[in-house]
Amino acid sequence: MSRAVVFGGAGFIGSHLLLSLKESGKFEELVSVDLVAPRVPVETVDYKIADIRRPLPVDLCQVPDVIFNLAAVHRTPGHETHEYYETNVAGATHICEFARALSVKKIVFTSSIAVYGPDEAPKEETTPTAPQSAYGWSKLLAEQIQQSWQQEAPDRKLVISRPAVVFGAGENGNFTRLAGALKKGFFLYPGRKDTIKACGYVDELIRSFDFMLGQEEGQSLYNFCYPYPYTIEEICQSFERAGGLSQPRGVVPLPLMKLASLPFEILNAFGIRNGINRARIQKLVVSTNIVPAKLKSSGYVFETNLDTALKNWRATSLTDDGFT
Repeated sequence: MSRAVVFGGAGFIGSHLLLSLKESGKFEELVSVDLVAPRVPVETVDYKIADIRRPLPVDLCQVPDVIFNLAAVHRTPGHETHEYYETNVAGATHICEFARALSVKKIVFTSSIAVYGPDEAPKEETTPTAPQSAYGWSKLLAEQIQQSWQQEAPDRKLVISRPAVVFGAGENGNFTRLAGALKKGFFLYPGRKDTIKACGYVDELIRSFDFMLGQEEGQSLYNFCYPYPYTIEEICQSFERAGGLSQPRGVVPLPLMKLASLPFEILNAFGIRNGINRARIQKLVVSTNIVPAKLKSSGYVFETNLDTALKNWRATSLTDDGFT
């Protein structure tokens, strides 16, 4: 029986992946492994609760044809340093041990563009890695752990995807927050209008998994995002075309934004959690200029662009008001 296991299957990307795998009919059994139950379960998927921070039992499931390793602690800032390593690094180790025990031949791993570090320069897959955060370092170490697993046997296949911002129904992240701010009419450009924010639609990411699994290489490492370098201004304009959302009212200088964040950092220090701090604000004004060179050279054809993807998202939104 053909079988796929998705670690992190209850999350945003994992839920879309399981639905896509079910609709494709390529696997007779689909297994999701996560710490939590899914928000919207996919029919016929076998949902299991397990913690990748601990060794995984070999009887977790029958031998799968492919493992998708999507499980991660990813919000940054937002977690203690050790949490990134406990989940992302120890998790990769335990998943590889599980794969060895069951003689699994294929792993697909979602890494991150955080391995490159923050700066304005374009970044292809050959760009030297220079992570500046615990999250970025943990993802780079997880890549290396899984690369070592693949190198142990020539018949093993490893696909590593380094996605930029991924958006779509159920994302509840950067694009969801941006859409909400535009809808309310009070969004202001943070610092500048020309910040490049590499991005890609979740369904396109899943298509890229399947495409790269079909390549002949034992290891395939690729950046994922649209080939066009969308700026924050162009992203806002696309939201207007796709959903009639208001355009930003101007630009807020970066020093003023950082000053305004100080009261929220004080609240964080007293245990009143919120997502506003100077580190996160600084991220807003640094470009993520990612180039999907490997996808382009391999002949991958994008089926969507930003406009069509946002329209698709609005049509499949989890709520009637769109972009959720």
